[in-house]
Amino acid sequence: MYRIVEKQELAAGIFRMRVEAPRMAASALPGQFVIVRADERGERVPLTVADYDRAAGTVTIVTQAIGVSTRKICGLEAGEALADFAGPLGHPSEFVGMSPETLRGRRYLFVAGGVGTAPVYPQVKWLHKHGIEADVIVGAKTRDMLIYTDEMRAVAGNLHIATDDGSAGYKGMVTGLIRELIDGEGRRYDECVAIGPMVMMKFVALTTRDYGLKTTVSLNALMVDGTGMCGACRVTVGGKTFFTCVDGPEFDGHAVDFDEAMRRQGMYRTQEERARAIAAEREAGHRCRIGLDK
Repeated sequence: MYRIVEKQELAAGIFRMRVEAPRMAASALPGQFVIVRADERGERVPLTVADYDRAAGTVTIVTQAIGVSTRKICGLEAGEALADFAGPLGHPSEFVGMSPETLRGRRYLFVAGGVGTAPVYPQVKWLHKHGIEADVIVGAKTRDMLIYTDEMRAVAGNLHIATDDGSAGYKGMVTGLIRELIDGEGRRYDECVAIGPMVMMKFVALTTRDYGLKTTVSLNALMVDGTGMCGACRVTVGGKTFFTCVDGPEFDGHAVDFDEAMRRQGMYRTQEERARAIAAEREAGHRCRIGLDK
């Protein structure tokens, strides 16, 4: 139903797809997400919108092939179609609802880690379109895993690269670069937006707390229905329970219980490992005759 117009491998195992979805493209905004299924038996995978083109009627997603379901999605080629592509879901980024006068007086720092760089792009692009030049930090383990750097450079006020091994830009974690910009270069910001692995967002929030810098994070919690009915994506923010799908996906990073969120992320690791092993056996030609691969 939802044809893949274009597919590109951005880095090893990370794929960008432009998907034909005119109704979704007409209403999507930065910060929102979609739920994707590769086929009728596929798992529902939440993916933050990486871009949208209202004129072309397309929405862009970026997926990293890690588990069985994401490998299925990444295995599809241009011309093929996704079974489901539901959205846009969740609330847009807070700044989308601000007046131009309010926006012009604010200074933003975006911190993107790994695949989280993709959903940062439409936010920075939107601000650029409205005359706001944000600073952006893009972090990855190594140069080869960096994505969206050219796209980001075209819309960011200043682009800073950080790699764990020092193969590109600043050598070290994004948190060290945040301190370098604030302490070393005297930069001042009104808000930090961090999107990436849960552990990265946790330590970015801990770092920015030292500066009293408002920090927004986008949570990629486990989901089932995406409408607030199942409760699978619940997170604790400020001591209260919220559902990522209908209350988020963006929350106050200084109030999120990251340790609980990371524990919940690992709840289904055993099932995922079993599913991956079964998929590998099937690819190798094995067929279980007594139903153990169900």
